[in-house]
Amino acid sequence: MRSRLVEPFEDRLLVDGIRLLLPQLFHLAEVESSKAGRVGIQVGSLREQTIVALLMCKFGEASAETDVATTEPEADVRLFGQSLSIKTATGKRLGGAKLMWTVDADKVREFRDAYLASADMLLVHIAWGSTGALHFVPVEAQQRCLEQVGRASYMKLPRRGTNPRGVEISREALAGLVQDPLSRCVSVDWVRPRIGYDPYQRWIGYWRYR
Repeated sequence: MRSRLVEPFEDRLLVDGIRLLLPQLFHLAEVESSKAGRVGIQVGSLREQTIVALLMCKFGEASAETDVATTEPEADVRLFGQSLSIKTATGKRLGGAKLMWTVDADKVREFRDAYLASADMLLVHIAWGSTGALHFVPVEAQQRCLEQVGRASYMKLPRRGTNPRGVEISREALAGLVQDPLSRCVSVDWVRPRIGYDPYQRWIGYWRYR
């Protein structure tokens, strides 16, 4: 059955909006998550909210269920009752998208041996100063790629003695996923907006007009 997530990639007005707004909104997310010049891990939640809000605008707020149980590790949101994973990868080359966040070596091995793709994926390739994209990768494409390249090539496992915080999808696998005939893509030029933004002003406004 054709996923409705294909629809945003066929909506010309929405595609133009994605290209215009995604860099602006992700920049604001980084500003709100930064302290002493470093972007904190909470940026991931803000980026996810940005993408979910995009889906709500396209399909209606009732289409998205955001209170997803932690027993569904791949599901960040449910759209029309179907699990959806939202992932980001930062850098000029596509890579670094996490499948699982952990520093526990035993859990990594268990995950590697048991993993089967179970959710459609929206993958944001963030490439400041270059060209990235918003990708849609259906679960069928993920399952096909995993079968074709094998587990050892599909996943990049953490090396012993390091603390990379989890299991990544390998560059080889990512290339195959985004090139799958069922996948969709909107290219995005990642130019930082020239806007001044102070996240504290929002909170000051609440106090000032209490």
